[in-house]
Amino acid sequence: MINPLLSISSRLADVVAPEIVENNVETSSSSGFVFSAWLIWVIVALFFIILEIFTVGFAVACFSIGAIASAIVAALGGGLAWQLIAFSVVTFLAFVTVRPLVLKHFYQSDEAQRKSNADALIGRKAKVTEEINNDQRTGRVAIDGDNWRAVTLNNLIVSKGSTVIVKSRDSIILTVEPVS
Repeated sequence: MINPLLSISSRLADVVAPEIVENNVETSSSSGFVFSAWLIWVIVALFFIILEIFTVGFAVACFSIGAIASAIVAALGGGLAWQLIAFSVVTFLAFVTVRPLVLKHFYQSDEAQRKSNADALIGRKAKVTEEINNDQRTGRVAIDGDNWRAVTLNNLIVSKGSTVIVKSRDSIILTVEPVS
């Protein structure tokens, strides 16, 4: 049975200079094939990619990018020191450049722009169910079946049955303005 890792290294020998591959692939007579450095870095990168699936924020994937860079350095014949330098530098660069771009485009949340609960009423039209008179402290409007206490801007009196637009809210009191 042919070891699949040996076939990978032979394919690599077709692309990369043979002396580089020979320096990075070690064989042992007692146990057969020993993992080369570039293959270990690829396994580390795959581990980080799988780990990223279970986390948020694209932080672990930056380590995977660094591990891929180290695998390339190892495949080209770089020593352990150069592999660790490549891992550190590329991981740092991924945190500084790639991660903010990914967070901006893929983890974009429009919750800050989305209005909910009573804030969603601002800008909507309402029907006056009780005359709005700020001096007499009366006035109610209906929106989607809910009846809200209402006041007007500039102490305007708005008759029952009129249509108004909600301009703001203060707790459970809506500030409205008649529709022109």
